[in-house]
Amino acid sequence: MDWCDDPNSKCIFWLNGMAGTGKSTISRTIARELAEKKRLAASFFFTRGKKDVSHSGMFFTTIAAQLAISLPVLRTSISDTIDKNPHIFKQGPREQWNQLILNPLRDAPTQSIQLVVVIDALDECDSMEDIQLILLLLAEAKDLATVRIKIFLTSRPEIPIFDGFRQLSGEAYQDFILHNIPLDTVNADISTFFLQKLSPLKAKHGLGTPWPDEQIIEKLVERAAGLFIYAATVLRFIQDGIDGPEEPLSLVLSATKSSLSATEHLEGIYTTLLQHSVLGRRGHPECAGRFRQVVGSIVVMFNTMPARNLAQLLQIPFKIVSSTLDSLRSVLNVPEDESQPVRLFHLSFRDFLLDSQRCSDSRFHINEKERHTSLFRKCMEHICQLQENICNLWGPGVLITEIPDDTIQKSIPPHVQYACRYWLDHWRLGNLLALEEDIQTIRQFLKQHFLHWLEGLSLIGEVSNGVHMIIALEEMLSVSCNAHCFIQRIVLT
Repeated sequence: MDWCDDPNSKCIFWLNGMAGTGKSTISRTIARELAEKKRLAASFFFTRGKKDVSHSGMFFTTIAAQLAISLPVLRTSISDTIDKNPHIFKQGPREQWNQLILNPLRDAPTQSIQLVVVIDALDECDSMEDIQLILLLLAEAKDLATVRIKIFLTSRPEIPIFDGFRQLSGEAYQDFILHNIPLDTVNADISTFFLQKLSPLKAKHGLGTPWPDEQIIEKLVERAAGLFIYAATVLRFIQDGIDGPEEPLSLVLSATKSSLSATEHLEGIYTTLLQHSVLGRRGHPECAGRFRQVVGSIVVMFNTMPARNLAQLLQIPFKIVSSTLDSLRSVLNVPEDESQPVRLFHLSFRDFLLDSQRCSDSRFHINEKERHTSLFRKCMEHICQLQENICNLWGPGVLITEIPDDTIQKSIPPHVQYACRYWLDHWRLGNLLALEEDIQTIRQFLKQHFLHWLEGLSLIGEVSNGVHMIIALEEMLSVSCNAHCFIQRIVLT
């Protein structure tokens, strides 16, 4: 935290490192500590594949909204900007940065405290051009006079980000490369981690002393090869052993050869835990199919949701979803509170499943296009159940603010809201060739349920996105004159 406290340190601190080296953990820790000290200006955690946090569209507006809270002197200026330019949320990154952030900061009275913006996983932003533009704009914060804002930023060491930093002057940033830390230092930390976390299992399961012995710890550290995500995944796998920790530990130690690379060790442990946790001793093929359906959906979906809502979206019994997820707690964050969403612990698991070269066991490989297509069709089934006046409102002209939220949630539950918002994205990524059966489904939807869908979107505050979706659909189907003209007739009449 010396960089945060030093008034003469560079404006941007770039922490870069390979996947699994602990960047996001460091980001969350720094953000939490800064928040406790009331020095966190804002934070944004990019996540590849998750709609609103996988691109720059909401980046600067989110930062501006948080700045208005953390630095109250900016509220009036930001609010006045929005009043004068209500379309600022649809404009480009440069306009949003200048009008919502940079200009209000320049006009603010002098502040004694230094605030920090935390940005995690910039490399997971889906536009390389936007990544470089974000870096260029953030660097302008170094010239602020009355308010001192610093930026803590993490990413993988990818070429577009290196190129973006090369465009900045050396006065704007400093960097630290995690994977350049001496391996002995990292190994010592991982060894301590394993000792502290595994030792309590000895008393819990009545294991002999010493357990784990020094040789076991050394083998685990050697296989981690400097990756904290390997250590964390292995620990959860061992802790979740149904009959105790010894069997999963033995599987881990026999999973890969010590001569493999760090990435190969991680892929090996993912394969081992899937074979053990999904297939078990009997290896029923339907278990792998359920895994691809349930976990494959989680991997490609644009937003997270609780397990029960996922079951409703996929139209399969909750018991099947629950049992599938329960066996995978070493790679999935499955909350005890069923109202909370299921999440991946680390993006490397998603990358592994979607890459047929890395996921060597084809039973677990997720075909991304097939999953998107399947989810599109499920979304369509739910949307086509919508009806006119779905909330049974007492008359026309009712304001959204007058409708109780629980009425909306009951009439349009989370899985239907998801279907309304993301059906087109799933079709776009699954059916680039516009399969005729899906075009027919869309035609039927537009003919019978288009207005019901717009009503649903308006009730959940997403009607503006509906307009953009129809424009995008028209462009996607422009290769088909009949489909193109059909959409125009539906929308304009």
